Amino acid sequence: MPRKRPRRLASALILVAGALVLAACGEKYPNSTFTHLTEFNTIIDGLWNRLLLLGTIVFVFVEVLLVFTLIKFRRREGAPEPKQTHGNSTLEITWTIIPALILVLIAVPTVKAIWETEAKAIPGALEVQVIGHQWWWEFRYPQYGVVTANELYLPAGRTVNFQLNSKDVIHSFWTPQLGGKRDVIANRTNYIWYTPDSSLAGSVFNGFCTEYCGSSHANMRFHVFTVAPADFESWAAHQKENAAGSPLEAAAPVAAPKVASVAGIKVSRAAKPAPAASVQPATTGYVFPLDKMPPYTLPQTPLPVGDREVKYDDSLLPGGDASRGHELVTNMAHMGEVPCLTCHIIKGEYKGVLTDDNAKAPNLTHFATRHTFAGGIYRADAPTLARWVKNAEHMKPGSLMTTLGAGQYWPSMKQTRTTGLDDRQIADIVAYLLSLK
Repeated sequence: MPRKRPRRLASALILVAGALVLAACGEKYPNSTFTHLTEFNTIIDGLWNRLLLLGTIVFVFVEVLLVFTLIKFRRREGAPEPKQTHGNSTLEITWTIIPALILVLIAVPTVKAIWETEAKAIPGALEVQVIGHQWWWEFRYPQYGVVTANELYLPAGRTVNFQLNSKDVIHSFWTPQLGGKRDVIANRTNYIWYTPDSSLAGSVFNGFCTEYCGSSHANMRFHVFTVAPADFESWAAHQKENAAGSPLEAAAPVAAPKVASVAGIKVSRAAKPAPAASVQPATTGYVFPLDKMPPYTLPQTPLPVGDREVKYDDSLLPGGDASRGHELVTNMAHMGEVPCLTCHIIKGEYKGVLTDDNAKAPNLTHFATRHTFAGGIYRADAPTLARWVKNAEHMKPGSLMTTLGAGQYWPSMKQTRTTGLDDRQIADIVAYLLSLK
C-alpha cells in the first residue's frame, strides 16, 4: 500500500500540471494588467519582464549548481572521508558580488519606473475626481461641470489625471487593462495618471475596488469607456445639462430651509420655487452603444433568491407613468417617506441644501444614459431597477438606500414595512428614471 501512494501523488501532480498548462493556453484575458494600452502599463510590464528574466536566470543557475553539487559530492561506498575545509575567500567574495550586481540591475529600473509613474501629469490633462463610497464610485469632471457615477468616460489619446479621495473607508481604484491601482483614502488625496492609447476609441474596460472595504466590497465595480475626443465632448456637454423634463431654475428667491422628521430621519426641505415658465428641453449627447459592449463587461449578477428574493409584478412596468414618477421622486415627503432628493441630486430639480459634496447617493441627473447601476453590478433595465427601488438592501447587502416597498423586510431597521410604495408607484418611478436621458 505505501508504494502506491507516491504513484497516486505523481499522477495527481501530472493532472494538475496538465490543467495549468491548458489554462495558460487561453488567448483572451479581459482583465489582464499585462497590456501596453497606456504608458503606465507599458512601464510596469517592462519592469515585470526584466525582473522575471533576472529571477529566472538566478533560479536556473542556483538549481543547476545545487544539482551538480549533490551529484558530484554525494556519498559513495568505499570512498575516503572528504577533505575538511574552513572558508574560501574567493567563493565568498564571488557570491557576495554577484547578488550585489543583480540587486543593482533590479534597483535601477525599479526606481526609474517609480519616478516615471509618480511624476505629475502633463499640463492640459483631463482632470477627473474619483470619490469612493461604500459601495459605489463617484466621478467628477471639474473642467466640464459634470458629475456621474460608476461609468467613467475618457477621451482616447488624452492624458487623464485622477484625483482620488474617499468619503468613508479605504478603497482602491483599479482598471487592470489601463493602469496600476492606487489606494483611495479619506482625508488624503492620492493621484494617478495615464493616457489611453488613441487606438482605444470605442473600447470598454472593467474597473474594481481592490481594497477590502466592507460587506459589499466585491460589488463595488465600474466601467471605463474610452471614446473618440469628439464623442467625449458630446457626452460631457449633454451630461452638464439639467435633467430632461426638469423645471428651469426660478429667478425668485427661495425661502430658508425647514427641518422635518420622516420615519425618524431629519430631512431638510424648503418651499419650492415658483414654477418655471418653460421646461428644460431634452437634448441628445453621445452615449456608448450598449450593443458594442463585450460580454465580459456586461453585469452577470443574478437576482437574489430565497429569503432575499424581491418579488415584483413585471406586467406593470410597460404602463409606468413618468410624470407620476417625477412627482413621487421629487415630492415623497407628504407620504411619510424620505424624499429621494434628500440623498440624490437631479440637476434642474429643486435640491434645497443638497450639494455634490454632501450628497449621500449617486447623481441621477442623466441616469438613463448609463448601462449599469448599483456599483456596476446590475444592468439598468426596468425589471431590475424596479426590484432595486422596492428593496435595495436585498439586492445589494449593505446598501444605504431606504427600503421603499410596502410589506418588505427592511434589513437595516430589522422590521417589516407596514407602509411604503406599491408596485404601481414603483413602476412610475422606474418610468421616470428611465426618462432621464
